[in-house]
Amino acid sequence: MRRLPVYLLLDTSGSMTGEPIEAVKNGVQMMMHSLRQNPQAIETAYVSIITFDHEAKQIVPLTDLASFQMVDIKAQSTTSLGAALTLLAEKMETEITKTTTEQKGDWKPLTFIMTDGVPTDDWQTGLSKIKAINKGLIVGCAAGSAADDSILKQIADSVVRLDSADSDSISKFFQWVTASISTTSTKVEESGIDLKKIDQLPPPPSELVIVS
Repeated sequence: MRRLPVYLLLDTSGSMTGEPIEAVKNGVQMMMHSLRQNPQAIETAYVSIITFDHEAKQIVPLTDLASFQMVDIKAQSTTSLGAALTLLAEKMETEITKTTTEQKGDWKPLTFIMTDGVPTDDWQTGLSKIKAINKGLIVGCAAGSAADDSILKQIADSVVRLDSADSDSISKFFQWVTASISTTSTKVEESGIDLKKIDQLPPPPSELVIVS
């Protein structure tokens, strides 16, 4: 069975305290509940969550939907996006099965990065680690006016912007992520071809503006 690896990189810095971090937790729970109702996704999609504040942590390794259990997250400290990208590259190297002459490996991964601020560490080093591997499609989400989409544009293949990091906006983002995972899991199985562009995903809701 070829898996569709999905990585969520979630900003848990201090500016996410309160409504935003609660919305993220609710969004993940709603996403998992919805994906478990989708027979194609439950066969194919595997989800991992990496958080970043003063450090980057993989709080959930790449896990099938039935076994997935969310870990409580708290907002604190700074925004180590570079460390998160480095960790993402390491996990993609170790967790994703590569295609060889003997076997078909996993599908190319789908990664969503959500941040409401600006990296406080050396994000270019993390980016170079990501560029060195077969990274699949990376989508960045700049949540709220303090998020820097110019940096995300250099990291991600496509970037979407939320005007606000309130619970309604973040909920809409996770609904779109859910639809994107469902659509991708169906498309790769039916076509046998990896997804490479954002226009192969469902159109985002009006709250999400595609900026690149």
